Amino acid sequence: MKPISLSSPTRRPARPRPWLFPVLALALALSLGRPEPSRAEAVAATDDLGTTIHLAAPATRIVPLYGAFVDILAGMGQSARITARTEADPAPADRPDMPVIGTHMRPNLERVLAVKPDLILQMDGRGEARESARQLADLGVPVAVFAVSDFPGLWETIRRIGLLTADPAAAAALVSRLQARLAAVAAAVPAGERPTVFFEARSGSLLAAGKDSMVAAIITAAGGTNAVTTEKKLVRLADEELLRLAPAVCLTQRGPMNPEARSMAERPEYATLPCVRNGRTFVVEESRFSRPGPGSVDAVEELARLLTAGAS
Repeated sequence: MKPISLSSPTRRPARPRPWLFPVLALALALSLGRPEPSRAEAVAATDDLGTTIHLAAPATRIVPLYGAFVDILAGMGQSARITARTEADPAPADRPDMPVIGTHMRPNLERVLAVKPDLILQMDGRGEARESARQLADLGVPVAVFAVSDFPGLWETIRRIGLLTADPAAAAALVSRLQARLAAVAAAVPAGERPTVFFEARSGSLLAAGKDSMVAAIITAAGGTNAVTTEKKLVRLADEELLRLAPAVCLTQRGPMNPEARSMAERPEYATLPCVRNGRTFVVEESRFSRPGPGSVDAVEELARLLTAGAS
């Protein structure tokens, strides 16, 4: 009987694999020659405070602190980039649980930071809005502040948002659509004298839209003339001054700034105004007339219809 060997079994010599080295060489060549995955390019734009906002990549987590920016992003097909909303803006139908981060003037800084935004959009105006923007910028969040009081300013704001989202084509398309609608209104405005229009922003204390407001731009585009020529956004007037102005058309806005809006026709102290005597007093929505954005074009179209329908 042969003894059992405890030594390791004899291994067969490895078979030559001449195909292996060419395959490895080809794989290495492809690896060396393959371009790196494309990195998102940095973007930048300068806001209306003169601050240049530099982003390492296009903004995809945006917090709009003013409703008009929601409308702009929606018009550009970028609603999915909105990651939180203010108390004044309704939740999107497809995202009812979208986080709420406070108000336009006083956003809750902790709630804003919690949604990890890569861009915040704020509308300049009262000091609180600018202060909240400064606080967020100090915390390291990119903030763009815009001040819109006319249509050229609105077009430029849309274009700069297009730069920060790396979608200038969508921004240009939105601007083109809005400009075409304004051109259609302008073409339909009757020739001749333009009616004077008074816009009441708040009742009681009689706060009116001045010459430097978006409302004034809306009135002009719709075929009217702002009755108030003071170079301010908002002007406080005495009743006697309104009676002296004797506007042909009177608009009273209804919204957060003027929740209990009443037509001037309902107030005896204004019974002698031409707008009251001629039945040309109207209550309009604050969100369209006083919020600079795509809705401003809606306001132009609405006012143009009112001016035409009310003309004798």
